[in-house]
Formats: sequence, structure tokens, C-alpha cells
Amino acid sequence: MPPLLRIMLILFIGFAATFLLIKGVTGLSFADVENWLRNAREISAEYVVLLVIALLVADLLVSVPTLTITLLSGFLLGQWLGAAAALSGLYLAGCLGYSISRQIGDRLLTLLLKEPAKRQHAIESFETHGFGMIILARAAPILPEVTACLAGATRMPFGRFLLAWTLNSVPYVLVATFAGSISTLDEPQPALFTALGISATLWVSWFFYRRRMAGPAKV
Repeated sequence: MPPLLRIMLILFIGFAATFLLIKGVTGLSFADVENWLRNAREISAEYVVLLVIALLVADLLVSVPTLTITLLSGFLLGQWLGAAAALSGLYLAGCLGYSISRQIGDRLLTLLLKEPAKRQHAIESFETHGFGMIILARAAPILPEVTACLAGATRMPFGRFLLAWTLNSVPYVLVATFAGSISTLDEPQPALFTALGISATLWVSWFFYRRRMAGPAKV
């Protein structure tokens, strides 16, 4: 297995295991999260904003349904306040993942790949392909957090990471919160169709990008 894909797979499994462990211990389900958001709206919009931000930041440690939370943010808060809340959470999560991994990057990469040559190969592969991988990372759960951590661990310049994360997050959030804002309990079709459309578009884009990566260079 190419070194970069091996690192991504290990990180992916690690994030997924954390989610399964917490879910198994607490019995937490997404229905609980949805109820938290609805109950928070009964108190004030500020509580919904804070809860959306907290849930999306928690996605760094425990995989949460980011798209559904973003749609609910638009539904409960309206497009612009919902978008501001969701973007705040996503930027905080991405920057935290980048910063923590930058601090422990050398130790993390050494732990995951013992051979120096393979570590260097993984770093060079991410330097070549990482920008595009971050942009398309929302094609799958956990992948955004994995790419943010890899960006920090491989010391991608922060400005470059932030640009890729912006291209990753802003269109995604604006479309999702708009769909949520025009949906109702009686007519949820805009949110449902948007969720399917965003997922399909990202998956197709990732598929073609992955084929393009596999052409000139192995990752």
C-alpha cells in the first residue's frame, strides 16, 4: 500500500474507532443531537449557534454527520446565521486539527511509518496532492479531519491549508444552509435533494481526482 494511503487509512480507522467507542459507551444517536438543537432553539438562537459550533468542532474527535448538522443549522437559524455558525465550527475544527498535528507531526508520522524513506515519500505525495485532497475531502465522513491532520503533520504552509479549507467549506456550507433554510417539516425535499446532490457531486469529483492522482504519481 502506498505510504500516504496507509497513513490516511490508519487515521481514518482511528477516528472511526473513537466514534464507535463513545457511541457504545454513551448510546448517543443522531436523534439525540437533533433534539438538542431543537430544544436549544426553544431557549434562544444563541444556544443553537453555540451547539452547532461545538458539534462541528467535536467532529475532530468524534465523527458527526456534518452535512445534516449544517442543513439543520440553516433550518433552525436561517441561511446567513446558520452559515456563520457552521463555518465557525468547521474553521475551528480544521485549524485545531492542523495546529495539533503540526506540533506532534514528526512523532505521529514516525509512529505510523517506521521507515524514513516511506515517511518522506508520504510527505512528498501530500505536498503534491494535498491541496486538491483537502478541497474534495467532504466526499466522505472523517476525511476532512484526516486531511487537516495530514496538512499539519506534513507542515503544509498554513495559508495554503486555509485556502484549501475555505474552498472545501464555504460553498458546501452556503448551499447546505440555504437548502435547510427553505425546507420545512412538511416539505423537507430541498434539504434531502441538496444532501444527495452535494454527496454525489463530491463523490464523482473525488473519483476523477483520484484517477488523476494515480496517473502521474503513486500516493
